[in-house]
Amino acid sequence: MMINKIILGLMLLLPEMVLAADDVLNGANTAWILTSTALVLFMTLPGLALFYGGLVRSRNVLSILMQCFAIAGISSILWLAAGYSIAFSDGNGFMGGFSKAMFSGIQESTMSGDIPESLFALFQMTFAVITPALIVGGYAERMKFSAVLLFSAIWLLVVYSPITHWVWGGGWLQEMGLLDFAGGTVVHITAGVGALVAALVLGPRRGFPETPMMPHNMTMTVMGAGMLWVGWFGFNGGSALAANGDAAMAMLVTHISASAGAVTWMFYEWKKFGKPTALGSVTGLVAGLGTITPASGFVGPAGALVIGVVAGAVCFNAVLIIKRKLKIDDSLDVFPVHGVGGIIGTLMAAIFASSQLGIFSGDGLAEGMTISSQLKVQAIGVVSTALYTALATYIILKFVGVVTGGLRVSPEDESEGLDISSHEERGYVL
Repeated sequence: MMINKIILGLMLLLPEMVLAADDVLNGANTAWILTSTALVLFMTLPGLALFYGGLVRSRNVLSILMQCFAIAGISSILWLAAGYSIAFSDGNGFMGGFSKAMFSGIQESTMSGDIPESLFALFQMTFAVITPALIVGGYAERMKFSAVLLFSAIWLLVVYSPITHWVWGGGWLQEMGLLDFAGGTVVHITAGVGALVAALVLGPRRGFPETPMMPHNMTMTVMGAGMLWVGWFGFNGGSALAANGDAAMAMLVTHISASAGAVTWMFYEWKKFGKPTALGSVTGLVAGLGTITPASGFVGPAGALVIGVVAGAVCFNAVLIIKRKLKIDDSLDVFPVHGVGGIIGTLMAAIFASSQLGIFSGDGLAEGMTISSQLKVQAIGVVSTALYTALATYIILKFVGVVTGGLRVSPEDESEGLDISSHEERGYVL
């Protein structure tokens, strides 16, 4: 009889024991973030590498692929060494400390919410990989490989990691209530502004703007763009850090905005220049993806449609202004697409997150916040991120230029192409 009572008592306690275990580690959430982590890395390798590689001239295609691969490796090591700790350990409002350097204290049983902290650190590592890789598009076809590596390494620790702390690691912008679900400020504004500053400091490619510098392989670029589209589901959906309705809605609005951005750019270009192009369509796609990123966890489908349309139209004109009017050789349009898109999306998150807009309503703003007060917070986030990134990037570039004996390759090496001059390889054997 006593044994039966003990067995019965254990059976009654079993649901509570299972619930307690679920509170510690949620298998569904862990599985989803494992998948999302792979998707975000897939965005850089091979997605971004192919997207950028097809956009440059044939003599520089391998240099772009090499830069993306090298940045992925270096960023991962630096994220382990110090970047994660600066971003996510306890510190002050501007940066974390070094208590988690070399992932100190992270074991198999260490948790971040209800997923392993090792997984959270790895998921965030993939964001740290793609952000400096995006900047490659601003200085493509003319920066020394040694300068690329040193600049990317310092930039990750000095720009990306502290701003990540500001927004997601308990820093001052998070305390203010900034809405940035997946990286409008952290990824897109920092990369866009960093690329713009790099383009200005290095100066234009030889022959720009008189000589047309058309993409050498649009097939490669379209393939890369498709990989970015798919990978972005992990980028935005994974930022919910759970397999739930927030993740599902983030994926839905991401797809809608991407579609709207691509179609808007296509028809805008068709009307303005007489023919739609594959280049324009995939650029509009990326604009829609980048612009929805900060808002993806807060807005609904109708709001996402508006955001995508605005992204396609505004970023289209931003490209024309940067390249044709200002004659700034941001080689692969990083600032007008990612930078401008990140700014638009961060600001529009304040509007379409509101629950007061009928069919365009989102999840609702925080208690006590109105659209105007939230817009003020968003604007502070945009301006502070852009200013800090611009100043720090400029200083880093000047320092790297001194250390490496100049940022640019020689005119002869630039004319020959970076594939041969920097790597002694060719992308194509004729």
